[in-house]
Amino acid sequence: MIGLIAQVPWDSFIETVFAPESLQALRLSLITSSIATVFAAIVGVPFAWLLARDILPFTHLWRALVLVPLLLPPVVSGVALLAAFGRYGLVGQYLYTWFGFQIPFTTLAVVLAMTFVAMPFLIITLEGAFRTLDRRYEDAAATLGASSWTVFRRVTLPLVGPSLLAGAVLCWARALGEFGATITFAGSFPGTTQTMPIAIYYALDINWSSAISLSVVLMGVCIVVLVALRGRYLRTGS
Repeated sequence: MIGLIAQVPWDSFIETVFAPESLQALRLSLITSSIATVFAAIVGVPFAWLLARDILPFTHLWRALVLVPLLLPPVVSGVALLAAFGRYGLVGQYLYTWFGFQIPFTTLAVVLAMTFVAMPFLIITLEGAFRTLDRRYEDAAATLGASSWTVFRRVTLPLVGPSLLAGAVLCWARALGEFGATITFAGSFPGTTQTMPIAIYYALDINWSSAISLSVVLMGVCIVVLVALRGRYLRTGS
């Protein structure tokens, strides 16, 4: 961080940051990472609950699979997504044949790549919260006649709320910085798939000063969000 800040070309910093292509890449990164976090929550919250309650068969295997995206090199994750959703992929071939629709090299591909690599952070955080939750509150609500869905929505989720926020913040930050899987699966098309990390990568070959400026902006966005939510996601143990 100090190395980046020390080399920022302040005389051209504002011009670089507010250039149309820079703002376009930043806007795309913020939008896609936020959508990816929502997708990760929709899938990850119930999945984390199932893992925590040992409801799924072969729970240890499912938990190991959740960790795979954390261990894979990002480029391999991108190749895996192409193998699954590419034009000739396991699922993608049918999408293209039946509907004439392909996912790779679209904004949707950016969201899928971000979701794939970032969702484990949310699931791992939430599973721990579900496991340590005092289930007496859930039992009391069920005894008073609440349905399983009502107990989950009105009791369980509020109790793990801080952990959910912490997991979502980590997921969002990881998605915002995603590069390898995104460029492999989605490519680099300005305004469509060129996120901020990809823009920084290409700036390295053109203008080192611009790459430094954009890197500082991306780092600053992450720090501002993490600091702003710090008081919330640190209350996970309360």
